[in-house]
Amino acid sequence: MIGLVFIGIVFMVIGSLISSRLKSKFAQYSQVGLSNGLSGEEIARKMLNDNGIYDVKITQVDGQLTDHYNPLDKTVNLSSDVYHGRSAASAAVAAHEVGHAVQHANAYAALKMRSAMVPAVNIASRVMGMANMFLMFGGIALISQNNPVGNTLLMVLIVANLALALFALITLPVEFDASKRALNWMETRNVVSQREHAMAKDALKWAAMTYVVGAAAAMANLLYFVMIFLGRRDD
Repeated sequence: MIGLVFIGIVFMVIGSLISSRLKSKFAQYSQVGLSNGLSGEEIARKMLNDNGIYDVKITQVDGQLTDHYNPLDKTVNLSSDVYHGRSAASAAVAAHEVGHAVQHANAYAALKMRSAMVPAVNIASRVMGMANMFLMFGGIALISQNNPVGNTLLMVLIVANLALALFALITLPVEFDASKRALNWMETRNVVSQREHAMAKDALKWAAMTYVVGAAAAMANLLYFVMIFLGRRDD
């Protein structure tokens, strides 16, 4: 159990540092007004139109950095700061989310795979939620035992963590590709100046790092339970 707690603490600290850096960058670049004066909503609409996408809605959602694209109802959901913002930061986030809409329209393989995994990941997340409580009250000792009950519980944990790890890994190319599409579009369409483009690129880099940390944490958890399994086989 100490090993699992250690993994959780390490990645919680790293994730917190990355998240803090991302918020700092967003706040910094939110102070830099776009030379074209466009809002995040207008940036998103322009990118959609330039890609021939007219069936995607742009909506405003509550919260900070809660921006996302929903492929189920084809909506680009922008936080208030991004929707109304006229800065390098809002342009970067808005274009990134439209990047996902472009992926969807082009049937981008990684996005299709990620969407197909959602039901399994939801189940895995619920399993791990219950498992964490179980592990806190002596469950590690039980799954460490080479008996039918311990074997079954350990395999359930491995399968659940495998689903979560695969989902986190497939998310990486989806997020990196969306940022690449956003940055390429902003550059080729001269939507931002060279200075603004550099800021947008930096902001999206730190946003991507949050997914990298998440994937690393998911892999670490999976390897932890795999090592328990392999250790028992050696006994």
